[in-house]
Amino acid sequence: MSTDSYTHILRPGAPGGPLVFAFHGTGADENQLAGLAGELVPGATVVSPRGDVSEHGAARFFRRTGEGVYDMADLARATAKMTGFVKAHRDATKPSAVLGIGYSNGANILASVLFAEPALFDGAVLMHPLIPFEPRFASAPSGKVLVTAGRRDPICPSAITERLANALAAAGADVETVWHEGGHEVRPAEIDAARRFLAPWGAKTEARA
Repeated sequence: MSTDSYTHILRPGAPGGPLVFAFHGTGADENQLAGLAGELVPGATVVSPRGDVSEHGAARFFRRTGEGVYDMADLARATAKMTGFVKAHRDATKPSAVLGIGYSNGANILASVLFAEPALFDGAVLMHPLIPFEPRFASAPSGKVLVTAGRRDPICPSAITERLANALAAAGADVETVWHEGGHEVRPAEIDAARRFLAPWGAKTEARA
């Protein structure tokens, strides 16, 4: 798989530092989280791809047939493609760590890659993921995962979020879940939690500079 499999932003960081992938939500693009990813992990190389599926003009990473109803064949296609894209950038960059941050549909594709390649990411931030099926892991996860969500999220019901977090923990991942009392919007508490979660990797980068 090529490093150019997706239209994407690439912002080089410190040599030998971490590599952060940023995955946008439905209807956004590669600009949505690229800046935030760089702020959360200072000195990191940031790669932010644009989803290659159009849903009535809204960019997504895989197709669906309705709200919360996924085209599982296309999800498998997208997962394989994204896994190859991440590996290609990892191999080209040779980073100290591979990290991911995704929101909504971006969190879903990141989670799906985690299921398929549990050892690929050292740390992953899943913001408002919706995984409406029982996750199956190709092997035991070895990284850390932060899940953030809203208790009143009309798109991602809290019970499904809890099921995902429990499945990750049962598979062996080091999981932290942070809630707010709102809906599908990202709130400052989530950003603060992501900053704390990712801080160890950023601190390592600064120490090498």
